[in-house]
Amino acid sequence: MSSNQVAGIASALVIMGFILAVIAVIIMAASGVGRSGKHRAAGILLIGPIPIMFGTDRESVKTLAVLAVALILIVLVFMLFTSFVGR
Repeated sequence: MSSNQVAGIASALVIMGFILAVIAVIIMAASGVGRSGKHRAAGILLIGPIPIMFGTDRESVKTLAVLAVALILIVLVFMLFTSFVGR
């Protein structure tokens, strides 16, 4: 694979990720219309290996913390795997 093909695939994946995120927000907003009750929300911003988490309740933030650790481990394994394969 050439670097142009890899860059094209990476760009397509990033664009598809943004599109999926927008669709998910629209679906969640539409499903919550007309409902009342307790709403829970949380978010995470990963800047390199440093997670910044926020949320409306502790359980949501704890769940995100577990997911953040899993995501960081997956990225580290992927980085190590690609460095060994490249040799």
